[in-house]
Amino acid sequence: MALPSFIFMRVITGKAKGHTLKAPKGLGTRPMLDKVKGSLFSILEGYGPIRGRVLDLYAGTGSLGIECLSRGASAADFVEQSAHVCAIIVDNLRHTKLDALGKVHNVPVDRFLQGHRGVGHYDIIVMDPPYADPQIENTIMTVATIQVGHPGSLLIVGHSARVPLADSYPLLTRIKFRRLGDSCFSIFELGTGSEAEAA
Repeated sequence: MALPSFIFMRVITGKAKGHTLKAPKGLGTRPMLDKVKGSLFSILEGYGPIRGRVLDLYAGTGSLGIECLSRGASAADFVEQSAHVCAIIVDNLRHTKLDALGKVHNVPVDRFLQGHRGVGHYDIIVMDPPYADPQIENTIMTVATIQVGHPGSLLIVGHSARVPLADSYPLLTRIKFRRLGDSCFSIFELGTGSEAEAA
């Protein structure tokens, strides 16, 4: 019997609650497990309702950005370098009826960030890169210093327990860390240039 070519997740809550999301198997995508995602969004909503614009880097299936849209975000940009995986994000947005709020960008993360330097309009920035990505801290610092967000924006980073992150980077302060098995996420808040100079 042929093995399925997709694995499936679901939207946890909000207007798209219960909708399934598909993810390709064996293409390097590593979707955040539902229990980890549930813990993340429980913490996020403790800071207030999910609102504003979202940037989903290394978007994979689009699960995190779609969850934000389902919970009330006004718009989301999904950045993913694989054309095949981008097509799956488009399908997932269409299936959840959130396609009018999401835009998919088929480019490497660094190229997207360089092209959006100083836009400053993202309220929530999510990045769930491959666990072994040696550039994870460089990307974190680029996100902060290139000003795609603004003071008070939140940066959520999914990472392995074997990839420890610092409690602060230029313009970023970690406000929450959570580990569930080998899966971790860190939530950073973006500050101002004067705060970075004073640190």
